[in-house]
Amino acid sequence: MNEPPPLMRDQRKVDAEHLKLLTVFHYIGAGLGLVGIGFIALHYTIMSTVVMNPKVWEGQKGGPLPVEFFAIFKWFYLLGVVFFVVYGVLNLISAFCIRARKHRMFSLVVAGLNCIHVPLGTALGAFTIIVLLRDSVREVYKS
Repeated sequence: MNEPPPLMRDQRKVDAEHLKLLTVFHYIGAGLGLVGIGFIALHYTIMSTVVMNPKVWEGQKGGPLPVEFFAIFKWFYLLGVVFFVVYGVLNLISAFCIRARKHRMFSLVVAGLNCIHVPLGTALGAFTIIVLLRDSVREVYKS
């Protein structure tokens, strides 16, 4: 019948914990960028071995693919590597900034860019935006 009073929570502790989690998740995001580069390198190696191997194309009606076909795909591989390098570096810098409680706007921009990287980047970006837009977090960044 008598309900206990609600527990008061210290918003500073909650913010500090959330910012600590964001730092760790941004480090993980940077690591996933490295994993993405490794995947692209592995995919490129397998595809170049298969496409350029004449034994694979023996007995095929059309013969091997034209060299230009694989040359076009090299640009896609390069674009993927650039994406993952930029993604990793930006997340690493953002993790350093969140840890130091500096450059909040930079981390917000990185969070927006993370939203493009579905699904993990989207979750990281949304959580980062929610936390960094709190008034109590803004005050932490100002001091």
